[in-house]
Amino acid sequence: MARKKEISKGKILDTAYKMAIKDGIEGLTARSIAKAGHFSTQPLYLEFDNMEDLRSQVLKRISDDLRAHTLQQKYTGEPLIDLDLSYIDFAKKHVNLFRAMFVDGKFGSKIIADTLMDLGVEKFNEQYPDTDYDQDKIHNIVVANWISTTGMAALVVTEIASFNQNQIINVLNAQIHDAMLNDRLSETQENTMFAADDEASLKDNLA
Repeated sequence: MARKKEISKGKILDTAYKMAIKDGIEGLTARSIAKAGHFSTQPLYLEFDNMEDLRSQVLKRISDDLRAHTLQQKYTGEPLIDLDLSYIDFAKKHVNLFRAMFVDGKFGSKIIADTLMDLGVEKFNEQYPDTDYDQDKIHNIVVANWISTTGMAALVVTEIASFNQNQIINVLNAQIHDAMLNDRLSETQENTMFAADDEASLKDNLA
């Protein structure tokens, strides 16, 4: 009779997910997860192909939570603005995770980038259902919106600046309307702020 597994894949993922939410992704090592979960490293290597596989599954869980819950908060009744405010609130509540994923020079993961892009397009179409923009135009608007929102979130969590909600809403509305009137991303050099890896461009990773 096969021996029952004492440490399940779910338990390992739960432990790693809680660590990532608290401290960010970079600290997820076999030893740190095993120590936090009070088990040996052996189950990790039995349940996952490698640490990259485990981190990817943790990122997928974070992405699913962002999509279903965290970024679905209601503040103003304007879907895209509410998405932005939800994102800034997420950054304030999970500073270490936000820093690891969005401030340290890379977007953190294409899994997360795809989620944010999909949500941005969805919320833009909800907020502005009567526009007749093509897909590229909408994508550029959403990319510009995420750049502004991430910048404001970074200023807030690093305590470089503080804003009240009305100030944030006014800035974001102004940026969205500017992006709707202009195609500034198509006129500028690539910005690697949202790159998921050293080779990828902003538009590649948020498109």
